[in-house]
Amino acid sequence: MRKALTLYELNQLVRETIEIEMPDEYWVEAELSDIHERGHCYMELIEKDAESNTPIAKARANCWVNRWLIIKSNFENVTHQSLHAGMKVMLKVKASFHEAYGFSWNVTDIDPTFTLGDMAKKRQEIIRQLKDEGVFDLQRELEIPLFAQRIAVISSESAAGYGDFCNQLQDNDYGFVFQTKLFPAIMQGEQVEQSVINALNTINAEVENYDVVVIIRGGGATADLSGFDTLALAENVANFPLPVITGIGHERDESILDMISNVRVKTPTAAAAFLIDHLADVNTRIEEAKQTLLNLVSRRMEYEQMRLARLSDKIPSLFSVFKAQQTSRLDNLYLTISSKVSQKLESKRYRFTSQTTAFYAAINHLLEGRKHQIALLEEKMKALDPQKMLARGYSITLYKGHSVRDAHLLKAGEEIETRVEKGTIKSIIK
Repeated sequence: MRKALTLYELNQLVRETIEIEMPDEYWVEAELSDIHERGHCYMELIEKDAESNTPIAKARANCWVNRWLIIKSNFENVTHQSLHAGMKVMLKVKASFHEAYGFSWNVTDIDPTFTLGDMAKKRQEIIRQLKDEGVFDLQRELEIPLFAQRIAVISSESAAGYGDFCNQLQDNDYGFVFQTKLFPAIMQGEQVEQSVINALNTINAEVENYDVVVIIRGGGATADLSGFDTLALAENVANFPLPVITGIGHERDESILDMISNVRVKTPTAAAAFLIDHLADVNTRIEEAKQTLLNLVSRRMEYEQMRLARLSDKIPSLFSVFKAQQTSRLDNLYLTISSKVSQKLESKRYRFTSQTTAFYAAINHLLEGRKHQIALLEEKMKALDPQKMLARGYSITLYKGHSVRDAHLLKAGEEIETRVEKGTIKSIIK
């Protein structure tokens, strides 16, 4: 039977081979697909195909705590960024194989200038794309409202900078009243981009309730600004309908978000100071306008008082001339009216006399006609007088006071009355 090696012996052989064949340290370019810090730092390295973005190589890397603290501090001081997934790095590594844990690369150094160059390249690419899209300067075209007092704040709720921002607004020297509403977001690490975009979307849903948006970050590491250098976040802020004020870094740090915002300040307290100063400037302009208006009104009143004084001096003489003119005008008007009235009255009097004469003639003619008609009617009435009819031998039979025209309407036993020329005859019908 062949003698077999134990797994430990085999792994020990691999370790000895690597130590003998690969004793040197090597500089390697790679992308961090994952990184965890637990005293020591544990990294997952990856290389992707340039065209398909498909992983073509993977490896584990470790950096022991005593070396990691030095490397981390140097890297962040140079790049102002912390190492995070997705970042390209140049590592100085030494091959290591452990019988129990397998192969890994021990990291002995990281070149921050390589990452800085890659970061700068990415930043320039994002800036170029924003300019090509025509959105790089959109925010600066917006004007901060004169009375910017309704503030939507994107920040971490527990951040000291958020508390400082609110306190400074509340305790301002002018007594201005600001209304702030917090839209919580993660302000460091890999989740910054999506968290801030979500907050912007929430604000946009009630955009009419706010004047400006303030994105502030305080209390975090200076190096944790990578989340503010993404294309998606920059596009969202650039296209936002309200002016965006950023106070997310320190004086020497300028993220892409700072570049495309409406106003960039250093810190949360500087953002509060800017809003207070803006409102103070508006208040000063109002006071100056009020004073200018008062001066104009005062000068106008002085001018009008002088003009009235000059007019009051001229009034007696002007009134005397005016009175004489009006008196003469009234006299002339009186004579004209009197003449016109006399002419009118004379004309009306003549017309009235003529109409009266014609009226009397017409009345007399009408009366004569009516007298002749009355005479004719009297003759007709005399001819129709029932008494004359009775005198000629006629009689009238009455039944209950009415003349009888139809004998069939009378009944036996009823009494009728007959009038003749001389007297009345009462009869009983048989």
